[in-house]
Amino acid sequence: MAAIWAGIDAGKTHHHCVAIDETGRRLLSRRVANDEPELLELLADVMDLADEVTWGIDLADGGAALAIATLLNHGQPVQYISGRAIHRASESYRGEGETDAKDAAVIADQVRIRRDLRPLRVSDDTVTDLKILTGRRMDLVSDRTRTVNRLRAQLTGVFPGLERTLDLTNMGPLTLLTGYQTPAAIRRIGTKRLESWLRNRHVVRPDRLAETAVQAAERQHTTLPGEKLTAELVHTLAQEVLSLNRQVTELDKAIETRFRDHHAFDVITSMPGLGIILGAEFLAATGGDMTVFGTADRLAGFGGVAPVPRDSGKISGNLRRPRRYNRRLQRVFYISALFSIRHCDESRRFHDRKRSEGKRHTQAVLALARRRVNVLWALLRDGRCYELTPPSALTA
Repeated sequence: MAAIWAGIDAGKTHHHCVAIDETGRRLLSRRVANDEPELLELLADVMDLADEVTWGIDLADGGAALAIATLLNHGQPVQYISGRAIHRASESYRGEGETDAKDAAVIADQVRIRRDLRPLRVSDDTVTDLKILTGRRMDLVSDRTRTVNRLRAQLTGVFPGLERTLDLTNMGPLTLLTGYQTPAAIRRIGTKRLESWLRNRHVVRPDRLAETAVQAAERQHTTLPGEKLTAELVHTLAQEVLSLNRQVTELDKAIETRFRDHHAFDVITSMPGLGIILGAEFLAATGGDMTVFGTADRLAGFGGVAPVPRDSGKISGNLRRPRRYNRRLQRVFYISALFSIRHCDESRRFHDRKRSEGKRHTQAVLALARRRVNVLWALLRDGRCYELTPPSALTA
């Protein structure tokens, strides 16, 4: 037998593998533990069935990391197919049940017939570290957002005037709430002493913040139910946000240090709007190997900034936003395009031109992001930094 295809439905503790031949007939179906000895035994058994094996898997990291590394370290080609794609494809296969064995068989068959799947490759250590660091940063930022929202809700319950005037994303207001949370407490300390208290804690513009807080306190003399307990919660939440801010700052430094070790650091950060964090997230989302995508168009499609056709019958030329794409990468492309509008005249002119053509702001930004993918692709391909005037124009 010349070639077979093996699909792995990955899980945390166990995987299920199904191997099929060119006719789709099952040659092997086995449940294996997520353990190296069992994975190596599975690899040997599958390799005994054919001279050539192509593997498919429905996870690219997490619980599938050991299985992927084991296969790649033994020179096996591994292709990734998303869980959503498997779910849609499984509807066309016989049987209504959803089992690990059926999903593994669907994965194997999809790898056999499809030619658009993304191959998985061994990432260099820098990209792997950036995936871990940027993933942790996203978790911390999400935690911070949730905590700030809880803080706002609690503060509104006892002191709505202060919540309305404070920007709780800044260090100064958060520092204030670690010491004073109620109108009565702020009135007692007064403007001058509150200013000194804030200055001793290195708050920027303590005079303005103290005056704002005291003015808000003078407008509320009613003590609301549960004020004492809520004030304690506000104090705790404010400290949590400050702690999360410190963790994010430390993580940003670690990301920058690791990102600078990558050979494409200067190229990526030369693009207007792509700074340290967004550049690191770009590497984490793409793996840093542009040959995996083949063309800039496929990279744009993977990042969700390339429209797809929606034609039917005599109607043609309709375009819509794609449904299957990497949302993390789309965020990088979209946010970096927004930043470039602020800081790059060329990007701003492109955005304004699209707006004058009748496009909404979001559509104009996505169009700009799509154009920037082509530029970034060319820069990474040629290994050169961004210049306002391309070298070809200078030599013409």
